[in-house]
Order: sequence, then structure tokens, then C-alpha cells
Amino acid sequence: MAKRDYYEILGVSRESGSDEIKKAYRQAALRDHPDRNPGDKAAEDRFKEAAEAYSVLCDVEKRSAYDRYGHDGLRGESFQGFNSSVFEDFEDILGNFFGFNFGLGDLFGGGRRARTQSRGQDLALEFEISLEEAAAGAEKDITLNRAESCPACRGSGMKPGTRKSSCPACGGRGQIRQQQGFFSVGRTCPQCRGAGEIAASPCEECRGSGLKRGQKDLRVRIPAGIDTGTRLRMTGEGEAGERGAPSGDLYVGIRIRPHEFFTRQENHLTCEVVLSFAQAAMGLHLEIPLLDGGVEKLKIPAGTQAGTVFRIKGQGIRELNSRRTGDLFVRVQVETPADLSKEERALFKQLASLRGESLETLDRETVRRRRPAAAKDGR
Repeated sequence: MAKRDYYEILGVSRESGSDEIKKAYRQAALRDHPDRNPGDKAAEDRFKEAAEAYSVLCDVEKRSAYDRYGHDGLRGESFQGFNSSVFEDFEDILGNFFGFNFGLGDLFGGGRRARTQSRGQDLALEFEISLEEAAAGAEKDITLNRAESCPACRGSGMKPGTRKSSCPACGGRGQIRQQQGFFSVGRTCPQCRGAGEIAASPCEECRGSGLKRGQKDLRVRIPAGIDTGTRLRMTGEGEAGERGAPSGDLYVGIRIRPHEFFTRQENHLTCEVVLSFAQAAMGLHLEIPLLDGGVEKLKIPAGTQAGTVFRIKGQGIRELNSRRTGDLFVRVQVETPADLSKEERALFKQLASLRGESLETLDRETVRRRRPAAAKDGR
């Protein structure tokens, strides 16, 4: 039976680059892998066919010979004669997905032992802090319940004074191998979990796991300028790894409580002050409370309009990991008096009369003359 065109097998064109070819091979291999199609001989044949096509097209010299002479250009080649890096490519593409390693040692000699260590699990928690704490920075003390290295065996899983022995299930290789066509597939040994060794006398405290539940007191330092959604990473403060493997990390998420007076926009702060009609018309001095507990004096000039914004430089929040600081914006709102007394109504009518203002209608030309208030610098 004549061999199919390698480009046709992978569904790519002759102009395709190496990344496109690798992607096409991965899709074909994941679809037809024997683990996904147990007992399906046709799928296994397609899997081998795709692997053969990829082993040629990912090699510059072999692809060039194939492009010029077709399958005849590869006469005398065999999979055992291919560069082992091709099969390492297979492992990179598929190994993490299926949890196996290709048996390069069986193919090229020398053997290879899978020594795996299970890194500890990461942990995550969330803090709610005040806006003042976000601006100034803070420290929080916490107690973590987590898996820690067993103090009796120091994480080895062995009874003190004993040694590990070679795993009888895998012969110390860490893998159980199966032959699949032209290559062998190694799966992590379930008995030793890929370590190749077992504890002949397990630790009585942790029953051979090397881990025990425990508590750890930690102090979390929250930097000034942090904002909602930021995650702090504390390296190695997650759960302990198996048999001395590295510990996981602790991730601390930050959420900032809404403030009763200030609103945050990145590193700037905004607040509102409400003035009476008379105060806005006549002007006055305000004392604006600051986030750090201080006070900033702000002059409101006579005739200030509702919606006018004053800027106080440098009284916002410091940018995270920087010396730059945002500004504080003060927006003025004017409160229209309601429930006027008889005397107050008379005074307003008198004021309108003095200013030539109508209290009945407002024509379109007068409406067009109204302009929005501009932002002003408060310093």
C-alpha cells in the first residue's frame, strides 16, 4: 500500500512553518492517541502515521529531501535512526497532557529514570482593608492551616534510622513501560509515584507521606498604594511538597472597603462638599479632611458654581512601588433650599428683582448662555 503524503496526513500546506506543523501534529495525536481510543486499531494506525509525518517534517534536512524526492528521498531511514530530539519533541507536545513520557532510553540506549517530585499546593486567601491602610501600607498577622513537612522524619516519609529501597513495581525506574508500535510509553509508577524508591519502614507519625497538618503564623506586609484586585505572592508559604519537594506559594488577594468620604480612581481621590446657596454665592474657606488624618485648607471663591472641581496636588494615594502620588479632587455641590419660609421667599423675590431675573420663565437664549464650571487648582 502506497504511503500517504505527509502534508496531507497533518492537514497542512507545503509552505507551513514549524509552529503550524507542530500544532497540527498535536491536534492529530491528541485525537487518535490509543489512550483515547482503546482497542481502535484504525486510530492507532493514524496516530503512528501522524508521528511518522511529524518526525520528517520537523527535521529541516529530512523535510528538504522529502520535498524534492518524496518518500524515495527517505529510503534507508528508520525511526530508530532519527535524531532523539524528535522524540523529545513528541514528549514536549503530548507528555503533560496524557501524563506519560516516551521511552527514549529503550530506543537509544542508556535508560532514563523518571524522578518526579510533587511540589506543594499553592494557597490563597483574601484580605479586606480600609482605604487608609491601602494608602499608608499595613501589616496583617494570620494563622495558616496547611500541610507541613513531618517533623519526625523531616519530610522523608521514612522511619528515623531507616533507608529507602528500590521500588519493586518499577525496578527503581519510576516508570511502568508499555510498547506502542515503534516507541515505548512510560507511565509514572503508581506505587512510588515516580520516585523509583519506597520507604521500607514508613514513618509512624505521617504514615510515609512525609507531611502533617500544622499551623503557621505569618505576617503579611501590604505595601502602600495597593489597590483592589492586586495579589501578593509569598514564595514558599504554601503547603509543603512531598518527600522534600519545594513548597507551594501563598497568594494574598486584596479588596478595599468603600470609604464614607473619598472615592478612589487609580491614584487619585475624589470627594464632594455641599454648600448652601449663600455660601457658594459669597465664598468661604473650607477645611478638607485628608486620608492621613490631616486637614487641607481650601478657599472657595465667591460665585462658585455647582459642579466646580478644585484640585489639591499630592494629596491622593502614592503609586505602588513608586514615589509618585496622585491628587485630591474636591467637587462642589450647591444645595437648593427647600421649604422656604414666608420671609425667605420674599428675600429671594427681592434678590431676583435686583438682578433682573424672571421667576416665571427662562427663554432659550438665556438657557444657551449657561456654561459648565471649569476645574480649578486649589493651591
